[in-house]
Amino acid sequence: MTIVRQPTRAGVRDAAAKMADLLPPTPLLRAEIGGVELAFKAESLQPIGAFKIRGAWHRLTALDESARAKGVVAFSSGNHAQGVAWAARELGMPAVIVMPDDAPKVKRDSTLALGAEIVGCNRFTDSREKIAAHLAHARGAVLVPSFDDAWVIEGQGSAGIEAEDQFDEIGWGPVEHVVTPCGGGGLASGLALALPEAMLTVVEPEGWDDMRRSLEAGWIEEVPDDAPPTACDALQTKRVSPLTFDVLSRRGATGVAVTEAEIRAAQRWAAAKLRLVVEPGGAVAIAALLAGKIEPQDNMLVLVSGGNADPDAYAAVLAGQD
Repeated sequence: MTIVRQPTRAGVRDAAAKMADLLPPTPLLRAEIGGVELAFKAESLQPIGAFKIRGAWHRLTALDESARAKGVVAFSSGNHAQGVAWAARELGMPAVIVMPDDAPKVKRDSTLALGAEIVGCNRFTDSREKIAAHLAHARGAVLVPSFDDAWVIEGQGSAGIEAEDQFDEIGWGPVEHVVTPCGGGGLASGLALALPEAMLTVVEPEGWDDMRRSLEAGWIEEVPDDAPPTACDALQTKRVSPLTFDVLSRRGATGVAVTEAEIRAAQRWAAAKLRLVVEPGGAVAIAALLAGKIEPQDNMLVLVSGGNADPDAYAAVLAGQD
């Protein structure tokens, strides 16, 4: 029988300590929505432009020297790819990333620039998970999933520990409600472990809101094959993992879905009010608040998870070309 390691709050705190030794905290920005001042955690300002650096660093630093020598394999549309590539470069490890051929060029180019090898795949006909598992087995490398991994979940949760400390610094007291983008649920479940007393709402693009539907049903629901197109490449996860679903369901997390138009409006709002470049997937939590799908409240933490926007697409969004 295979025993799967479970993520813990102690592990999240260990990951936060690692991050504190590695990088400064990402800014906690403040702005009003609906007359309520909210706190926005700018993970888009990480060195790789997304929170994924956290889980990658916690996972790769947990490997012993023999495992590091053989390297790692990951699968990602871009942000996890960059996180793993960055951590591997810092630790002197080889890294191979299985990436969909239609991944945003800005993310692909950054992953290559960080020294990783990319193996392409078709998002709709290939299983990047199976390709990555085969490569890891063939090379004797460690497979680093983007969310279905206890260390990765704990690493992502370090953002919550940082935010908790920042709330104390500004005199806001405890975080009472967390609103976060959700793909596979690694960030959301990490935050649930980091901030066990806070309410938690996950936000996904319409048609790709499988975590919301799973939480409502009480079991894991997959994204249907006829799911509509979305600009949120970072959130196109077909099926969440038992690890992330279990953490979120036990915490009583809820979810909402937002439209593509609401996401574009959120990107424009973030540029105007927060002075942040935010990719579509990174803007969904803001979108839910602006659209009135989540009521703003005091001591609310909103995650801005990534800023790796395609330049041409982002320019069109700012120009209001809906």
